[in-house]
Amino acid sequence: MNLYRYAASYLLSLAAGIVSLFFVATAPASDHLDTPTVIKDPAADIGDLYSWMSPDGKRLNLVMDIVAHKFSDRLQYVFHIDSGSRFGTTSASAIVICTFDVANNVECWTDKADHVRTDHVRGNPNVEAGIESDAHSFTVFAGLRDDPFFNNVKGTRAAYDVAKTALQHGASVDGAGCPRFDISTSHTILDTWRHTSGGPASNFLAGWKTSALVVSIDVNTVARGGKLLAVWGSVHRMPRAGESRRTGVPAPGEQIERTARPLIKNALVGGPLAPEAISDHRKEAYNRVSRSGWPQFTRDIAATLGLYDSFDGECGNQWLANVHATPAQRYKPLADLLADDRIWVNSASGVCTQFLAVEFNALHRSDALPNDCGGRTPNYDANNIFRSLLTLDRMNGVDDGVLHDDQQHSTSTFPFLAKP
Repeated sequence: MNLYRYAASYLLSLAAGIVSLFFVATAPASDHLDTPTVIKDPAADIGDLYSWMSPDGKRLNLVMDIVAHKFSDRLQYVFHIDSGSRFGTTSASAIVICTFDVANNVECWTDKADHVRTDHVRGNPNVEAGIESDAHSFTVFAGLRDDPFFNNVKGTRAAYDVAKTALQHGASVDGAGCPRFDISTSHTILDTWRHTSGGPASNFLAGWKTSALVVSIDVNTVARGGKLLAVWGSVHRMPRAGESRRTGVPAPGEQIERTARPLIKNALVGGPLAPEAISDHRKEAYNRVSRSGWPQFTRDIAATLGLYDSFDGECGNQWLANVHATPAQRYKPLADLLADDRIWVNSASGVCTQFLAVEFNALHRSDALPNDCGGRTPNYDANNIFRSLLTLDRMNGVDDGVLHDDQQHSTSTFPFLAKP
């Protein structure tokens, strides 16, 4: 099936009445509750991933938050840190892998690509100062914190419902899969998105508690390939007996969950208007595939980008949309970039204020901050920035009415996330 037919199939299925909306029964946030597998086991469900530099530029800060209120003693939690000298290409890799016992004591290892242990820690991580590794290269905390992601889920549902109704009533779709909404429909979509049940927008995740795994690590131990770091997170089942260690480091077992940038899986791979069975199938595959297989999801992402492009009533003004290409290729540049789903951090800078700064600089975007670390801090409004880029090619202009979290989080004081 070519890209156009694949994109159009989502929208044609809508007219047949078999579409279930994104977020209806699952996925209230960035990556939370994304597939049936992790819904059954919340301790395996990554809500969000954060990665940024310390102000002095010496430490890489990593946060993985989990939907459950306790980590599992049957799972492994892994930070992957790839490094290179230019955006899109990495030449070295390191991991931080952590396991927990039934009392939620932690054991973590750092590991080079050759699986040789470089540092290790074991103990009770649920203390504000964290626990320091044997060779003092990293500090780890694990415990309940406030979930820093914020999102008007009900307004998002309602906005998608407006688009669904317009398509059911005959709104046309162009050759790239972008609906041609009229000005009135577009205005209603964007206005509905900024409200909750017709009133002021509210954060669905207000007061949401998350189990946070927080690591602050000496950047020199993970930046072996260059100053640009590409970070992603995964959850694995424990390996079978006899396969638990390689030269002193646990071997990751079966991968059942992964995430990096916010909204990629739930909003793009799954598709806001995709039939639930198709969405779940693709997201399950996305969670389990090795990094060499990530490009296969370019097609899924491109098929959904047309819908986001349409929300302002204009097609072709999305970030990186190629209006001069054939319709089937219009969204491929951005789909290719997003399919390589890693959070990019410029470790040469301790200033972290712009979401996607590394990508913007590599692509010579005029509003890029050249000396920013990029990454993702707990305080970025990544949700609304990303949606604005997908709709207007701007960093604002499309929002869900919720512009900050209900609590203040730190980018400099360990363990960063506010107490629940």
